[in-house]
Amino acid sequence: MDEPAQAPSGSVGDVPGVRVGHAQRVGEGWLTGVTVVLPPPGTVGGVDVRGGGPGTHETDALDPRTLVPTVDAVVLTGGSAFGLVAAHGAQRWLAEQGRGFPVSDVPGEVVPIVPAAAVFDLGRGGVFGHHPDVAMGWAAAAAAGAAEPGADVTRGTVGAGTGAALAGGRWKGGVGTASVRLDELGVVVGALVVVNAAGAPLGLGAPASAPGGPLGPDGAPRVTALPGEALNTTLAVVATDAALDPAETSRTATAAHDGFARALDPVHTLADGDTVFSLATGAVALPAERPARVAALVAVQAAAATAVRAAVEDAVRSASGVRTSAVHLPSWC
Repeated sequence: MDEPAQAPSGSVGDVPGVRVGHAQRVGEGWLTGVTVVLPPPGTVGGVDVRGGGPGTHETDALDPRTLVPTVDAVVLTGGSAFGLVAAHGAQRWLAEQGRGFPVSDVPGEVVPIVPAAAVFDLGRGGVFGHHPDVAMGWAAAAAAGAAEPGADVTRGTVGAGTGAALAGGRWKGGVGTASVRLDELGVVVGALVVVNAAGAPLGLGAPASAPGGPLGPDGAPRVTALPGEALNTTLAVVATDAALDPAETSRTATAAHDGFARALDPVHTLADGDTVFSLATGAVALPAERPARVAALVAVQAAAATAVRAAVEDAVRSASGVRTSAVHLPSWC
């Protein structure tokens, strides 16, 4: 397959039917939020968890060997393990719409499939106990449901990226997004990321293999051990309109992790919860015969890694106007 016909740009919203909603709270001790990616009904889901400190919900349900191959929404949240309750809010909103896995013949008796993952931003607004809740998850899902098809996706310090920081506070983290069009296949591959990494962004003036340290009072990096602040994570949702089966969708998530490695150093550490979800809406059929299909899958998976790398860079640039002093780094970091 040739290289992607178009350089990375755009957003995950370029994949037809995929919508994104954010909810966040800032001030009075708050600096956190939730992002919901809402795909069209029937979308196949997959996941690959690589970090040594993951905070996840319902990722086992995305194993290709399990009963339900489809996903109703993906929730990315702040608040570490506490924030995973936001998935219940998104699930509640979906149930109100009658969307989910039917468990009886009675209309509306459904169980929405809502995998989720969290980033560590506890205390960054000043109060450790301020983290996303069910109401915030519901609000982010409702915002995604209200988004116009094809609408641009808000990036920067919004949603799950509101309290994000990386490289020990040297950079403000946030939400970024990008897409790649594979003209030969008629396929779009998009990525949305929440960058809250222990590592530093490559190509933006950061030394390789240097997580750095929290900023001191004079604004200079304070090199310390980072027992708390090192609990970080980069999350991604990769979406495509290609028709993939559950195993192919999960493999796309695996390949997409290469985008993290191209954009951040170090990555996949013991202190990161790096996780990639993948979504395949099934709108565009790929070749059926094996040689051509394998080539098409390689192209889609390579584009996923490219889109993730571009989305990470987009997140860092989009949040660059926010001073890291806006992020409270507690003394235990």
